[in-house]
Amino acid sequence: MAYRDMVLRAVMHGALLLGFVGTPAVWALEVGDRVDNFRLMDHSGGSSELYYFADVKAVAVMAHNSRCAQAAGTAQGLQALQNDLAADHLQVLLVNSDLLDRRDDILGAVAANALQTPVLMDTTQIIGESLGLTAAGEVLVIDPKGWRLAYRGDIGGAHQAIAQLTGVSASDTSQSAAPVGDAANCTIDYPEIADRSQHANISYAETIAPMLAENCVSCHREGGIGPWAMSDYNMVRGFAPMIREVVRTQRMPPWHADPHVGSFSNNRSLSDAEIRTLVHWIEAGAPRGDGADLLAAMKRHWPQWAMGEPDVIIEIPPEQVPATGVVDYRYKMVQNPLTEDAWVKAAEIIPGDRAVLHHVITTFGELETEGRRAGRLKRGTGGGLGGYVPGDEGDPFPSNTGVLLPANATIQFQMHYTTSGRATTDVSRIGLYLHKDQPEHELQSLILLNPRINIPAGADNHSDVAQRVIDRDILVYSLLPHAHYRGKASEFVAHYPDGRVEKLLSVPRYDFNWQTTYTLEQPKRLPAGTRIVHRTWWDNSARNPANPDANRTVPWGEQSFDEMLFGAIRYRDLEELGQAGQAAGQ
Repeated sequence: MAYRDMVLRAVMHGALLLGFVGTPAVWALEVGDRVDNFRLMDHSGGSSELYYFADVKAVAVMAHNSRCAQAAGTAQGLQALQNDLAADHLQVLLVNSDLLDRRDDILGAVAANALQTPVLMDTTQIIGESLGLTAAGEVLVIDPKGWRLAYRGDIGGAHQAIAQLTGVSASDTSQSAAPVGDAANCTIDYPEIADRSQHANISYAETIAPMLAENCVSCHREGGIGPWAMSDYNMVRGFAPMIREVVRTQRMPPWHADPHVGSFSNNRSLSDAEIRTLVHWIEAGAPRGDGADLLAAMKRHWPQWAMGEPDVIIEIPPEQVPATGVVDYRYKMVQNPLTEDAWVKAAEIIPGDRAVLHHVITTFGELETEGRRAGRLKRGTGGGLGGYVPGDEGDPFPSNTGVLLPANATIQFQMHYTTSGRATTDVSRIGLYLHKDQPEHELQSLILLNPRINIPAGADNHSDVAQRVIDRDILVYSLLPHAHYRGKASEFVAHYPDGRVEKLLSVPRYDFNWQTTYTLEQPKRLPAGTRIVHRTWWDNSARNPANPDANRTVPWGEQSFDEMLFGAIRYRDLEELGQAGQAAGQ
């Protein structure tokens, strides 16, 4: 039996055990049922995951909406209870699945009721549906040991259930009496529950397969970076439970920006409607239905180079990567093979071995021949050609921009390798795409970094900033935040000379595995005197599953077990065009 067939059979067996293939979904959890993991953004722009709180003794999930007095009182009571208990006893999560509520409504309700507990926004309703949260103020008590539902009901019974799990008597905790509210204001409507019998009629051929082809197959294909290929219906059906899980926890598609802040041309996220449709189809048993299988019929050719054959291909000198251990950054030098100055309009790096190559940063300039920096680039003599990070594909530079690469330049490749359990040789390549004529604008990069960071051991939400005041009017094209394993969240904020403050990018759930450059849908003009503040948060606690050592105070460092506060902004200078250029850039 082929390895692929073995994997498919194993996944199908697991899917049948989970009950998602060929069986209808259970829409309301009962006591004793397992509660599936989920992640949601909250009203303040943060992000929380249920299973993150595996070390507490009880988790209380309460259904929230902004209009229900009963819910407000219950939330206050749960908040007081959490404050009275030890930090590892109780975690309260408020989930708002009410389609009548908007973010501003929730912000107002939180302020009016003096809540410190974040309200998680279930805009797709798939979490509230699966939990059966049909009335605001209802409380679910969950036992993190096995993630079983221990209780469903009002706050009085919730106190008793929490007491049983924590070992703290309900009489020893503060209980706030929740005011009685208008039941009509507490009802949460789920339109899809009434139509759930129709979910089996969602068309794989006309709806699901085209959605996957548009949003997923570029990675999940033979030779792609995805761990399995969406090659036909049977593969999708076999991995359906996994698809449901990664969508519910927002791991896929890999897009981590707050949808309420900015618009980005490379947005990889699914819409709320697409998420609902995909999850409901899976929960209905992932039916095949009628029609042709688009995924099986796809004959698309996936070129080695995303933008076609480059004008110049440069092989980066090979690196022997051991099976285990720490590999210091490697710096590879290559003399520019071009005999004349050239304007580069795009660059793409093809990794030799994706399993070990974490990132590449490509710069160029004059080579130091003397002193302690001999063999390195002279500071201030060149520029950058971009690089490679996980999940990256080549994209052209912004329209009418380019980077000038001098004929006599030395190109430096900073190579970051991580061992994978097997020895290998990495031979990566860079492809350069050239303008025929000089472009209108020179593309430049602005770096914000703070090498003085110091993250305390055990801190779960430590933050620090790097900032810079720009002395010229610029037009910003893209923003890139960078941290390591402990990176939790990141943002870029512009403080304008007139006192206005604007958030340019917010990443509430930073993911080290996806080093995304966020390209603005409309470039942003920043006037001279603007202070750009780049802030990063880190989770150095034992709860962070990626944390190499929660007992260590973490400094700045190049290796992933250390940390970074690093941001990159790509822009062009507006003052080269005077007032006309400034106006055009607005």
